[in-house]
Amino acid sequence: MSTEKVASLNFIEQIIEEDLRSGKNDKRVLTRFPPEPNGYLHIGHAKAICLNFSIAQKYNGATNLRFDDTNPSTEETAYVDAIKRDIEWLGFTWAEELYASDYFDQMYAFAQTLIKKGLAYVDDSTPEEIAEMKGTPNEPGVDSPFRSRSVEENLELFAKMKAGDFPDGSKVLRAKIDMKSPNMLMRDPVFYRIKHETHHRTGDKWCIYPLYDFAHGQSDSIEKITHSLCTLEFIHHRPLYNWCIEKLEIFPSQQIEFARMNVEYMITSKRKLLQLVQENIVTGWDDPRMPTISGMRRKGYPAAGLRLFCDKVGIAKRDNVIEMSLLEASVREVLNKETARVMAVMNPIKLVITNYEEHKTEMLQLENNPEDPNGGTREVPFSKELYMERDDVLENAPKKFYRMDIGRNVRLKGAYIVHCESFDKDETTGEITTVYCSYYPNSKSGADESGIKSKGVIHWVSIPHAIQAEVRMYDNLFTVPNPLEDKEKDFKDFINPASQTILDAVYVEPSLKTATPGTRLQFMRKGYFCVDTDSSAEHLVFNQTVGLKDRFNAKKGKK
Repeated sequence: MSTEKVASLNFIEQIIEEDLRSGKNDKRVLTRFPPEPNGYLHIGHAKAICLNFSIAQKYNGATNLRFDDTNPSTEETAYVDAIKRDIEWLGFTWAEELYASDYFDQMYAFAQTLIKKGLAYVDDSTPEEIAEMKGTPNEPGVDSPFRSRSVEENLELFAKMKAGDFPDGSKVLRAKIDMKSPNMLMRDPVFYRIKHETHHRTGDKWCIYPLYDFAHGQSDSIEKITHSLCTLEFIHHRPLYNWCIEKLEIFPSQQIEFARMNVEYMITSKRKLLQLVQENIVTGWDDPRMPTISGMRRKGYPAAGLRLFCDKVGIAKRDNVIEMSLLEASVREVLNKETARVMAVMNPIKLVITNYEEHKTEMLQLENNPEDPNGGTREVPFSKELYMERDDVLENAPKKFYRMDIGRNVRLKGAYIVHCESFDKDETTGEITTVYCSYYPNSKSGADESGIKSKGVIHWVSIPHAIQAEVRMYDNLFTVPNPLEDKEKDFKDFINPASQTILDAVYVEPSLKTATPGTRLQFMRKGYFCVDTDSSAEHLVFNQTVGLKDRFNAKKGKK
């Protein structure tokens, strides 16, 4: 392999190519994505999904979807369904849908094998006693008083654990490894615990359940996973992963660790995300402010935007924090190519064209997307009275203000050039309430013969045809880039009270009347928006997805 080719591969691809070249695993590549069904997938999972599925595709392999459902206390079928929906939305298809619970009988047999080999024992110690026995990173652990139980006694007690003869927490099955190991995880880890709880798939068949360190590696081996890709926090688990493979003499899946996805202003702890949902800080797992895949989908992020982001971040061996601006730039890059441009007035003020005919409606053909040659056009009505943005008019404006002020010419997007003549003002506040203009009939866009110059272009909506809509504007859910950094404060202390602002008097062009939930659009000059799931034909609701420009300055985290 040339040096140039090696340099172009990430470290996981280098490992896989070496395995393929040596003929390992019969030159197969089989990966897996193993979520626990105890919550919704988030931005970190998006990276793991893209990595596992994409790398298998690259090498003509496959990826299994395996639910790590070994904790009946927190797992639900509803989460299983949500996870499958998110993976499919991201654009991936799994080879097999599997569950760790599929292997409970096999895992129980594996545990019996370890007991028979003298490599596992039943311990009656409490969790607190076990933790104390393990010692510290600087001090060796001490053996449990139950470590010397005979094989026969351990097999009998383990069978009774399975039969439900003991209460929760009264006994566990531990591996017998090395209580003096410098790796704390190798100091006789717990492999099974008693839980008299109904499982979402197996019901009440089992009252003992394997822990992650026992279930995960053995599930990989049963499925003959060739490359078990996981995040860096599991690097210290790898010796135990390999120990189980060696002692059980089973298929040697290979665990490889990569850096997890950490993004500014987002948290990926399922426990903390559940807290936000349960305490009604957000409206649900799919709230557009959440870092969940379902939340980002509802906000209007395209799947291709998330895949592009994961590709840009790349695969690293060291954890780092990714700037929010890179995520938004990836989303914006995709949306710019695929979304139709429409007109929506967010902060309306009335514009009257004094020399336009009363009750006349002119249907204009506007291009949907200049970035898409096949994007087509749509009809937009134009009339005497329009809504325009309040920010587009300013009395006694400075020279470089190229929008509306008395005596100035402005182009109405896709329509005519108008000349600003006068204002109506509120008698109390002095605020402009109505703008009066005349138009140049021969200045129509696409057929302008007026010779009139206009530096500014503004968008508008015809008042008789306008549809009132609700628009939900979003900011970061947290006020600081890392709300978990300050260990002395609760992460909820950093909740941004202005993370959602609702505008209920936005006017949009009539082409949006039939827009369905999930439709992504660009509001000209304002940003990208998505039709929300709350939307209906009677009440349109749009979510802000991302602005037209980077909202972050060069200085990290400053807006």
